[in-house]
Amino acid sequence: MDSCFTVPPPPAPGLFSRGLVAASLGAVALVSLIAFEAMALAAAMPAIAAALDGLGLYALAFGGMVATSVIGMVAAGRWCDRHGARRATALGLVVFGAGLLIAGAASGMGWVVAGRVVQGFGAGMLGVALYVGMGQLVPAALHPRLFALLAAAWVVPGLVGPPLAAGLVHWLGWRSVFFVAAALVPLTALLLLPSFGRLPRPARAAAPQVDQRLAWAALAALGALLLHAAGQALPAAWRGPALLAGLAAAGLAAARLLPRGSLAAAPGLPAVVALRGLLASAFGCAEVFLPLALTRAAGWSLAQAGIALSTGAVMWSLGSAVQARLQDAQHRRRGLQAGLAGVAVGLAIVAAPLAAGTSSTIATFTGWALAGFGIGLGFPMLSVLTLALSRPEEQGRHASALQLADALTTSAALALAGGLFTLGGLDGPRAFALVLALPIGLALLGAGLARRAFG
Repeated sequence: MDSCFTVPPPPAPGLFSRGLVAASLGAVALVSLIAFEAMALAAAMPAIAAALDGLGLYALAFGGMVATSVIGMVAAGRWCDRHGARRATALGLVVFGAGLLIAGAASGMGWVVAGRVVQGFGAGMLGVALYVGMGQLVPAALHPRLFALLAAAWVVPGLVGPPLAAGLVHWLGWRSVFFVAAALVPLTALLLLPSFGRLPRPARAAAPQVDQRLAWAALAALGALLLHAAGQALPAAWRGPALLAGLAAAGLAAARLLPRGSLAAAPGLPAVVALRGLLASAFGCAEVFLPLALTRAAGWSLAQAGIALSTGAVMWSLGSAVQARLQDAQHRRRGLQAGLAGVAVGLAIVAAPLAAGTSSTIATFTGWALAGFGIGLGFPMLSVLTLALSRPEEQGRHASALQLADALTTSAALALAGGLFTLGGLDGPRAFALVLALPIGLALLGAGLARRAFG
């Protein structure tokens, strides 16, 4: 009889339940800021390069930012483990905003690159700090939903960012794109910092290798910049030595900064780290050059190219929502493989007409949507796996390693793409065919290695 009056269990807490709502809103605000900056600048950079006669530095404007983000990631990983996520988040926002202001006030393409380099340090800190802070605040059972939410936070910026950037360039000039993004930094700080301030301070432990890791991070950034110089900026006689020096520096630093076995994609966490790098570099490299290809080789307007980018951002969110519903380990393994394969196939669909010197609206939108869905499916899975394979006291270091792999491989891929772009003549079907073949190969390699992430 008493069983008739059994009180039902309380509903499972959600990301916007009491105690988590402020942090979740702050996380969405930060991701939205980063997403708007990334999507708007990807859409606007062809116009910026044209206005400043800086097409030769086009890839470096993106790759330089990614290269210096390595230093910010290492610093943030240590700071989060020793001092908590709040301090790294605050400094990251200040530096990120300063870089936006430098680029917005630039008198030449070189100063745009300089501003982006400053941004990179701040962006590196923010990525790790957000990952660690939210990973500690949110219960492990909600981590798949958390990363789906963060991916969903790209939807509005993904929809609004590229068209808005095109409008800002047309009506107010390209500088306004940087200044609008800078204006959002203080609002983001007000939303997120109080939530991270409630996190308990971690135990203070000795860390004798802090300076060593920062030195290796600086070497990695130098190596990436040397690769860019070898591909674009240096005279022909210096390109070979710069290429060898860049490869040696980046490879040596990666071996020191990433978990052992990452460069060989050893089963478990090392494979997760390697796959993150392959997936991020494949999609990121294509995203950088797609607006340039569409506006210069296919004759699209800046607004039309922006809408294509928006399609990929929306599908990224949809793919992330799908992965949150995959609970079985076997289904998640297949989903990760499908995501990487989807990026490769989608990019091939986009590249085929461009390589032939023609333009296909259907192929562009279909292929980019498939690539966006693929990265949305795979990217959050790698984040969840990293947290699952890390002890609480290792989350900062492993989060840093995950994003280091992202930055190192993306920067190297952009450097190589810039070299291929120069080899192809900085324009035309041949140049863009060479560039887009690279991310397709990276995604296919990742699809072949995906099983190793699950041991």
